[in-house]
Amino acid sequence: MKYGYARVSSKAQDYQAQVEALRAAGCEKIYSEKQSGKSRNGRPEFNKLMKALLPGDKVVVTKLDRLARSSRDLHNILFELESLSVGFQSLKDSWCDTTSPAGKLMLTIFGGIAEFERDLIRSRTEEGIERAKRLGKRFGRPERLDAGQKRVIADRHGKGATIPELAEEYGVGVGTIWRALNPFEVSAGTAGRGINTDEGLTHDFERR
Repeated sequence: MKYGYARVSSKAQDYQAQVEALRAAGCEKIYSEKQSGKSRNGRPEFNKLMKALLPGDKVVVTKLDRLARSSRDLHNILFELESLSVGFQSLKDSWCDTTSPAGKLMLTIFGGIAEFERDLIRSRTEEGIERAKRLGKRFGRPERLDAGQKRVIADRHGKGATIPELAEEYGVGVGTIWRALNPFEVSAGTAGRGINTDEGLTHDFERR
């Protein structure tokens, strides 16, 4: 089945000319709406169209910018259609017909560009992380206690304060207090086991 999709960005605009062109192109059912094309969110008719598609169907638009306003969105939609075994055609962009050899070639080129972009983003991300690490940036969940608090806790524990008492005072779990007092043992792999605090309680600590 051949489906048409017509879209304008504002209520003041009219999509009737698109609908007529799609009918002339042989579209049996046409979805139309007045919505921004910046993303797929907020386009209920487009979402209905995507849910109605079956293998062997074809989606037709008058121009590519009726389907998507960015190359990334266009790429994602075209490859989603391909995964559904659904063809795509833009009437005013003659090269863009995924049922033709030229259209399939363009789809392959789109895929290569998208993969290059992903690799570039991944490479930049990794470089940024490595640079941040060199500058002393720490990643992961922030610690519940800062260095000053840990020193105070160690001092008070040495003077007789119990781990449960310190945990209640600082509003953290006993495991957090225990790790603050035993950083080297924790890094060696003792965290996550049942730890006897020598104060009458045994607790299972989740691995942080």
